[in-house]
Amino acid sequence: MKSKTQGYIFVLLAITIFSLQDGISKHLASVYPPVFVTMIRYWAFALFTILLASRMRGGFKATARTKRPILQVFRGVVLAAQVVVAISSFATVGLAHSQAIFAGTPILIALLSMPLLGERVGWRRWTAICAGLAGVLLILKPESGFLDPKLLLPIFGCFLFAFYVLATRLVSRDDSAMTSFFYTGVAGGITMTLIGPFYWTWMSAGDWGWMALLCMTGISSHYFLIRAYDMLDASAVQPLTYLQLVYACIIGVTIYSETLTFNMIVGSVIVVAAGIFTIWREHVVARRARNQKIEASS
Repeated sequence: MKSKTQGYIFVLLAITIFSLQDGISKHLASVYPPVFVTMIRYWAFALFTILLASRMRGGFKATARTKRPILQVFRGVVLAAQVVVAISSFATVGLAHSQAIFAGTPILIALLSMPLLGERVGWRRWTAICAGLAGVLLILKPESGFLDPKLLLPIFGCFLFAFYVLATRLVSRDDSAMTSFFYTGVAGGITMTLIGPFYWTWMSAGDWGWMALLCMTGISSHYFLIRAYDMLDASAVQPLTYLQLVYACIIGVTIYSETLTFNMIVGSVIVVAAGIFTIWREHVVARRARNQKIEASS
């Protein structure tokens, strides 16, 4: 019980810090190229993953050993691209509006898992998927009658993150979570190092302070999330990540003077409800499959 309580504390810490990280990213991306901001952030992240890997059992070499190197590198590259898109979206679309759209990612993952992973989806999850998509459409509904092209940016970010999650599910069949985490940081860091210098911009002393804080929040949030997954099932962690949407709305409205529309609020409630049900239902189906496998082998 104590372990679970600590796990939930780690989740809340991670989500809170992730939200602060998004707020800082929005500030920096409104002044400097998002690719440049992401590169500096990934340098700190990659260093953290390397140090963490070196302290694991078997050391760096054992952690880096993978049965699916191409897919692991693909995951790291895709997530790095998604971070660039997300930061760009925070600066152009807004923190609250972007996170409202990102909240629909679990629905997209469930939808894409059928053709890409061959997963079967029953009528309950189909209902949740349809409801979630309706919520996203409500969030995207333009006031003027025309879809703002800028909203295509967070939508693209949803697809990138969905592909990252699906690739993570595939590699998890062969590699450990720590190995996947290692390649997320290192592959992403190398990718951004190859691209980021072309966007190098000299920052003011004050903004270097914000950048240092961004790096520290990135490292600490991932550390707390790792600790949370050590103590809790993913089905317990994932629904709590929707708190990030609440934090984004608070930060967006109070600090950046963003406006919450009625469509955004109602659509977000629908999307979150559908997403939580989808995550819970996936957990139920996976647990049932494990039990059937155990019964068949006994």
